[in-house]
Amino acid sequence: MRLGLDIHQQLLRGLLGGGLTYVVEVEDVWKSYGSTQVLKGVSLKVGEGDFVAIRGKSGVGKTTLLRIMGLMDDPDRGSIRVMGVEARGEGERAKLRLNCIGFIFQFFNLIPTLTALENVELPMALAGLDRKARRERALKLLEELGVAHLADRMASKLSGGEKQRVSIARALANNPKVVLADEPTSSLDPENSEAVIKLFEKVRRRCGVAVVMTTTDLYEELPCTHDYVLEAGVLKPLKGL
Repeated sequence: MRLGLDIHQQLLRGLLGGGLTYVVEVEDVWKSYGSTQVLKGVSLKVGEGDFVAIRGKSGVGKTTLLRIMGLMDDPDRGSIRVMGVEARGEGERAKLRLNCIGFIFQFFNLIPTLTALENVELPMALAGLDRKARRERALKLLEELGVAHLADRMASKLSGGEKQRVSIARALANNPKVVLADEPTSSLDPENSEAVIKLFEKVRRRCGVAVVMTTTDLYEELPCTHDYVLEAGVLKPLKGL
């Protein structure tokens, strides 16, 4: 499906027509940097409520794949569809990112000069939600993630675990169809890492949000519905831990 004049009409048409099976579809994606071929014909389909793990060593292209899936980077060739829509042009891509995709970055990417509450409000402000409505939703998300008491604390004063919870709340702010999480537990201790995975599973089951997360740990037990490993540019199912 190509985006027409109005992205919301295109998304609604697909949803009502029952033709959208996958929230994200990656088809035969290739990507290189200079002479280094990072992704080689990667294909992946993510369904509603899926929990997809993409494992692999540092530097193999996991972040590159997530950025392409999230319409932040372009592949050299291949296609990406989000909710059945293949966007061409930064304006269309930005609308899809804002309306359908939540991001959790490896190093949180919270704005240090804003409070936890203001960081969660930001995507909703960009989407045009009025101040009262976005504040209420932001507070509710922080409460569900157990950090409502930190709403007025500056992001720069939060611990690693607290920053991660706030970043999850921010990723969920606009009711995304999929959350892309880039090594979300890499900078956390085991206790906080386990808590984050449980939060993903809670969100997935309660809200039907798909989760795609990357990890360097080939042996970590995850409650995923689909488990892959990225190696030498090729994505393949993980067979046995």
